[in-house]
This record gives sequence, C-alpha cells and structure tokens, in this order.
Amino acid sequence: IGSLAEAKDHYTDAMKIVTARSECEPGNVLWQRGLSISHEKIGNVFLTQGNAPEALAAFRKCLLIREALASRDPANTGWQREISVTYDRIGEVLMAQGDLPEALAVFGKSLAIREALATRDTANKLWQRDLSVSHDWIGDVLVAKGDGPGALAALRKSLAIREALAFRDSANAKWQSDLSISHIKICEVLLITQDKRGALTACHKGLAIAERLADRDPDNADWQRCLSISHNKLGEVLVAQGDFLRALVAFQAGLAIAEKLACLDPSNAEWQRDLSLSQDKIGDVLVAQNDLPGALASFRKCLNIRKNLTARDPENARWQLDEALCCAKLGVFVELGKSERLAYLQRGQRIFLALRDAHRLLLNQDFTSWFETAVKALGEEVTER
Repeated sequence: IGSLAEAKDHYTDAMKIVTARSECEPGNVLWQRGLSISHEKIGNVFLTQGNAPEALAAFRKCLLIREALASRDPANTGWQREISVTYDRIGEVLMAQGDLPEALAVFGKSLAIREALATRDTANKLWQRDLSVSHDWIGDVLVAKGDGPGALAALRKSLAIREALAFRDSANAKWQSDLSISHIKICEVLLITQDKRGALTACHKGLAIAERLADRDPDNADWQRCLSISHNKLGEVLVAQGDFLRALVAFQAGLAIAEKLACLDPSNAEWQRDLSLSQDKIGDVLVAQNDLPGALASFRKCLNIRKNLTARDPENARWQLDEALCCAKLGVFVELGKSERLAYLQRGQRIFLALRDAHRLLLNQDFTSWFETAVKALGEEVTER
C-alpha cells in the first residue's frame, strides 16, 4: 500500500475536482455525494494517522453534506444509512479523544437510524448487520466508561443479531467472521469484569470460528489475521489466569501467523504492527517466566518494527506512541546497562514531548511526567557513577 500522506494528497486532489463540479451544479446530488465521500476518505487518513482534530473536521463536513441530501429526500434510505456511517466515524474520533459522553450520544444517533431501517425491512441483512455494529460501538464506549454490565448488554445484542444472520446463511464467511469478533469482544469485557471462566469460554467460541474460516480459505489474509488476533486474545485470558506456559503457546501461534502475513506484504503497516504486538506480548510472558534474555530479544524485535513504522510515516502519532511505550519497557529492563536504559528512556521522552507540544496526545496517553521522573532518577545514577 502507498503511504498515508500520498493517499491524503490523492484524495485532496480528487476533492478539488469534485468541489469545482458541485459548485457549478449545486443541485446535482451525485457531485454532492462525491464531495461527501472525499471528505470521508480524507478523514479516514487523518484518523489512521492519529490526527483526531483534522479527522473530526473532515467527518463533520461530510455529515453536513449528507444531512443536506437527506433533507431533500427523507425517504431515501441510502442517504439515511450514509448519515449513520458518518456518525460512526465521528463517534470513533470522539472516543479516541476521550470525549465518551459525546461519543455515546453520537453512536446513539447512528443506532436510532439503524433501528428504524432494520425495523422497516427485517429481511435486509445489511441493515441488520449495521445494527449489530452500532451495538458494538456502544459497547466499546461503555467499556471505556467502566460500565461492564452495560457494555455486556450492548455486545450481547450485537451477538444475537449476528447469530441470527449466521443461522440464516451458515455458508456466509462474513457473518461467521462477525460472530467470531462478537465472541472476542465479549471475552474482553468478561476479562475486565474478572469473569475469567466466562472470558475463556467466549474466547474459545471466537477462536473455533476463526480456525474454521482460516482452514476453509488458507489464502484469505483477513481470516488469517482474525485467527492470529484470536490466539493473542486467548493468551491474554490465560495470562490473567496465571497460566503463562499455555499463554506463551497461544501468543507464539499468533506470532507465527503474523510473521507469515508480514512477509506476504512488508508494506502493510497494520500487519507489521500486529507483528510488533505479538513480540511485545511474548516478551511480557517471558519476563513473568523469568526468561529475561528471551524477553529482551522479543522487546528489541518489537522496537525495531515500531521504529521502521515511525520512519515510514513520521506523522503517524499511533506509531510514535507504540515506539515510545516500547522504549519505556526497555528503559526499565534492569538487566541492561544504565546508560543503555537511559538512552531508551530519553528517546521515549522526546517522542512524548513532541507529541504533547503538537497537541497530538489524549489525556490518557500523556506519560510525559512518568518519563521525566524516570529519566531524572536514572540520569542521576549514571552521573554518580
């Protein structure tokens, strides 16, 4: 895939053309819709780069156009659906910014539209799926708000819809994949609420579906990635249960798939990040098992991947955060020399300070104080030597 900066430039050029056409023919709904799509694509690039303010601005421009189109033709279900999709994008940004009450309100607007559409035509599978997605988003916000029971209720509504879709068309791989994702999401909430047995049961259900999909179509990268994520989730549940040996096996299974995908397309940034996450999780388990050389090797592999991602896309706050957090782990790895640890901490600190000064950090992401304290303490020890 090309760089996000190149994609943004391409979408911006396309938007200039569509904008000129729409200004010449303001009543032309096709040009107006094309303009909304351009704003949406640019917003997606900003969101992927971790630039929440610009993403939010783009999505709100998209929403204004789509609301205007819908006001001209209130009976047009296509316009209504596109408004709901835009609400989802706005809610996703608000959630990333930590504005959970507003995110919940926006997702609620999307849910209301989708409930109306799904009620109008209960046989429409796409609208039913959209409804399940809204319940998922609301569940995600409620998890972030610390409302475990509310999150579970929302996610189980989504699960019920997806079970019905999968039952109606058991051969549909997409419905099966959605079903697997629902089980994994429920597993995550149960893990947070300390229902470790329930989390394990839900995880096994999701993993079983992911395994069937991957076996059915071994060349399908999406199914393989879903399987890798499911193995990692199983590893997290097993870590919570204190079963580090089986957790390591699960994480290694996820790593094996992530490595294959990363080799298939080294330019795919998400697959590279998946690989770094697997190395990070394995490193944590090896620390728990007191295999410090093995853990150090995993953390260093993780850091190398994340440094490459940052170098490839320097404007991506997400990649920079990942790199800085890996530096933090290596900075407190006592088996390393103090000077080397200090260098890692200073690197992480520089990244966080730059992000903070550029207003690219959320409140729950600002670890600059932690780095300042750690760098100062270790720096004094190095100086005293």
